[in-house]
Formats: sequence, structure tokens, C-alpha cells
Amino acid sequence: MTSRNWRGRVFIGTSADGKIAREDGTLEWLTDPPARHHDVATTTDRPALVWETFFETVDAIVMGRATYDSVLGFGEWPFEGRHVLVLTTRSDIEDPRVRTASSIDDVTRVLDELGAREVYIDGGRTIQSFLRAGLVDELTLSVAPVILGSGRSLFGELDADVLLTVRGSHATDDGLVRTTYNVVAD
Repeated sequence: MTSRNWRGRVFIGTSADGKIAREDGTLEWLTDPPARHHDVATTTDRPALVWETFFETVDAIVMGRATYDSVLGFGEWPFEGRHVLVLTTRSDIEDPRVRTASSIDDVTRVLDELGAREVYIDGGRTIQSFLRAGLVDELTLSVAPVILGSGRSLFGELDADVLLTVRGSHATDDGLVRTTYNVVAD
């Protein structure tokens, strides 16, 4: 892979067994969980990133088609003022807020053209593709206290181990265990 001027960053929630969605793509277990009571103090001197401070640093977003379709269901477009690329081989997106790319090489070319610096990578298959290509520099995982048993996995098979170092971690008031990792470069 050639050098690049942007950092690939992931911020995603998973179940305790590594699922990012149910088989049908629903996320209510993460977005609208039942009320929980937690007895463990959650203080730390090295917390993980939180969404509000993470997202304000992002200037470009890359997501897969399934994630894009899910975002359309949010009602309000959450990515105003940011470049959004949808990684898809289908050509039926006619949305002036996004650009499409059909391959990782196309995405990296467009990100370079845009002068992107901090790139948020979202969607299971897209994250897997970027990991395989060595284009993820940082991962923030929020693990929910639920085991789904089946669903869409965050991580798939890789050609080699991806080594990580912990940069920060904390438990949230709603019981998520959030950890930010740096990806160790080869």
C-alpha cells in the first residue's frame, strides 16, 4: 500500500460476542437497550474516545452500502459538512450528499483528492476490507453487555494478525465497555 495522508478510524458498538447487528440488520439492542443497573465504579485516568469528541475531528466518512441504507432511515442526515463515500458496486445511488466508489483503491484515490485527514470507517464489511488492506489506524470498540448468539460479525477472517495497543478504556454509565486501540503498523 502506498503512503497516505489520512488516518483510518473506526468507532463502533458490538455485542459481547462481537456482533454489530442482528441477522436482519436491526440495532435496537444497542440503540434502545433495556434499563440496566451497574454496581461497578467506572472511573479511569485514561478513558477511551467518546463519540462527541471523536466525530468532531472527522472530515470524511467511508461506509458500505448496507450502512448507508441504514443511515437513510435515521430521518436527519447526521454527516452534514463532511465528505461521505459509499463503498458499493451498485450504481443506483443518486444522493448529492455522497460519492460512491467501487473499490478500496477508488476510495483511497478519492480521499487523497479531497485532502482528507481523519477518516471514519463504518460498516462491518467495509471495516473488514480496510483492516485487510492495512488502512485502519485506530479502533474504538464499545462492547454492550448483551450476547446475541447470532448476527453480523464485526471481524471476519484476515490474512494475518492485527496487533493492537490500548490507548484508553472505560465503562460508560449505560454499561458499555469502551476501548480505544491504536493499530500497530507493520
